Amino acid sequence: MQYTTLGQSDISVSRICLGTMTWGEQNTQAQGFEQMEYALEQGVNFWDTAELYSVPPKEETYGSTETIIGNWFAKTGRREEVVLASKIAGPAEFVEHIRGGKTRFNAMVIQKALDASLQRLQTDYLDLYQLHWPERQTNFFGQLGFAYPQNEPTDLTPMAETLEALSDQVKAGKIRTIGLSNETAWGAMQFLNLAKSMGLEKIVSVQNPYNLLNRSYEVGLAEVAYQESVGLLAYSPLAFGVLAGKYLNNQFPEQARITLFPRFDRYLNPQATAATQAYVDLAKAYDLSPVQMALAYVNQRPFITSNIIGATTMQQLKENIDSIHVTLSGELLTEIEAIHQRYTYPSP
Repeated sequence: MQYTTLGQSDISVSRICLGTMTWGEQNTQAQGFEQMEYALEQGVNFWDTAELYSVPPKEETYGSTETIIGNWFAKTGRREEVVLASKIAGPAEFVEHIRGGKTRFNAMVIQKALDASLQRLQTDYLDLYQLHWPERQTNFFGQLGFAYPQNEPTDLTPMAETLEALSDQVKAGKIRTIGLSNETAWGAMQFLNLAKSMGLEKIVSVQNPYNLLNRSYEVGLAEVAYQESVGLLAYSPLAFGVLAGKYLNNQFPEQARITLFPRFDRYLNPQATAATQAYVDLAKAYDLSPVQMALAYVNQRPFITSNIIGATTMQQLKENIDSIHVTLSGELLTEIEAIHQRYTYPSP
């Protein structure tokens, strides 16, 4: 396994991060236990979860993934071997079951949500606590361009207040570092500038989607990562499994995520499908599996802190983790770039 540092902290994290959002829906607790044990054996010390999980989000499974992780900690006593990250959900219609869908990132809500996560996780602290998505209306969850907000709420929490609330939780010892998710370059820089001017906690990471079908992170946030030492925690590196090629030719394998949950179809538009076919053909030409080529590409990007992989089977988990041993040649990277020029942002 390869390791890097979480922002400017002293926390060492594996280049591969264990994603957990299927535990409690597509995976049982026993399967989650097996994944955690195997990942740790392979040197994957960085695990990511959220109060929202498992997915798709619904009241019946809210917090179930954190509960499974907490039960594993209680059973094994191995909490100190893991760098653990979780997230507080933001406001949205699809999370009406979480605080009525009207979350605000103020001190009261942050403390309440954090304490509940810690209780489910059966731990006294988190190594990284993230805002799952912004309070404000901006371009995330499949929206490439910024659309001027319509009827934005007037009671949004000032970012300074949010940062102060998170910093207070660091002082209290409940979290070690803070991060953002589904954020823009403007949002990241606001938090960074506030940290400097107010003497508050600096964000160490931004968790955004990044894969061969969605490289929009490179436009603004990649420079933020370089200039401010705030690296990317890349989620959906396989584009919900699409880059494995298993949905090509209108195939929908039994028990596959998009087969079970058609709402996750953002990577199945015609342009994305054409791009996927090109990447799959390229991988085969170099005698690589499409999965390992797609993951190795993410692993090698200079702005990556960690690549969040997820799996529903042990076979998938092993292949995903093994991508750390694959190095893409300069020639192959040039051919990937040529495909990217033809299909630049097919699925933001």
